[in-house]
Amino acid sequence: MSSLAELRTLRRAKSGASSRSKRSERAAYGFLAPWMIGLVALTVIPMGASLYLSLTDYNLLQSPTFVGLQNYADMLSDDRMWTSLRVTFTYVLLGVPLQLGFALAIALVLDRGMRGLSFYRSALYLPSLLGSSVAVAILWRQVFGSDGLVNSFLGLFGITGMGWISNPDTALYTIILLHVWTFGAPMIIFLAGLRNIPHSYYEAAEIDGAGVARRFRSITLPLLTPIIFFNLVMQVIGAFQSFTQAFIVSGGTGGPSDSTLFYTLYLYKEGFGNFHMGYASAMAWVLLVLIAAFTALNFWLSKFWVFYSD
Repeated sequence: MSSLAELRTLRRAKSGASSRSKRSERAAYGFLAPWMIGLVALTVIPMGASLYLSLTDYNLLQSPTFVGLQNYADMLSDDRMWTSLRVTFTYVLLGVPLQLGFALAIALVLDRGMRGLSFYRSALYLPSLLGSSVAVAILWRQVFGSDGLVNSFLGLFGITGMGWISNPDTALYTIILLHVWTFGAPMIIFLAGLRNIPHSYYEAAEIDGAGVARRFRSITLPLLTPIIFFNLVMQVIGAFQSFTQAFIVSGGTGGPSDSTLFYTLYLYKEGFGNFHMGYASAMAWVLLVLIAAFTALNFWLSKFWVFYSD
């Protein structure tokens, strides 16, 4: 009889545990429901609609007309699209390395330790919060305008400046400089990575006679490569999607002479300026493929230069 009672007690315990597990599972799905609804409604469905529109001729005023891959074929003969790709690649290949190099240099300075570190860290992070805003882009136009601060500074030395933004040879580089100026986010991540490197490594290297450059090359860089890789991937993705700076600085035209015609800006002009929404959707999917390809390339190359603890 005692064995039968123990068996019943065990069954009741298992039943109670199963019931609590099911309640916990339902509660978990309940908490996840808002995110899942948002994922479907704000990401999956819009992406599906965009993919369909990329196969149509659609001008927002009439019903979409299915044209198959014609939009993608038209892109191959679109000279302005190729110009926008060239401008965007120049921006990414120059802006991202310069920004990461500058961010790492500032992080190394802050890692030395100084009074008021929290203030400097916050002050240097501020450009990242403001760099993509319209106000800063407008300010950038004033700084590099014909009567801007740069030319006023050069005038102190008797140098006659020029319209940096209105000159096709320099307009893009002013936007690249704006991108470098927003180094705060990668700087904070670099600083966190530097703080995680054991100080005993530097002490041992110093005892062995390694100088500052050797310690940086043999200790700091190898141990920081995972952080560099993370920042590189994130900044490349963000650079490909840059829009506000080029739109404001160029006045929405991508000029002068299409020298600041970013891919996203041309996509916007085709979609909301010329009402070629089908063509713009095709351009958006090409951009997605480009970002995915560069991200995959970075992950493949990482095995040659990124060093993890194992």
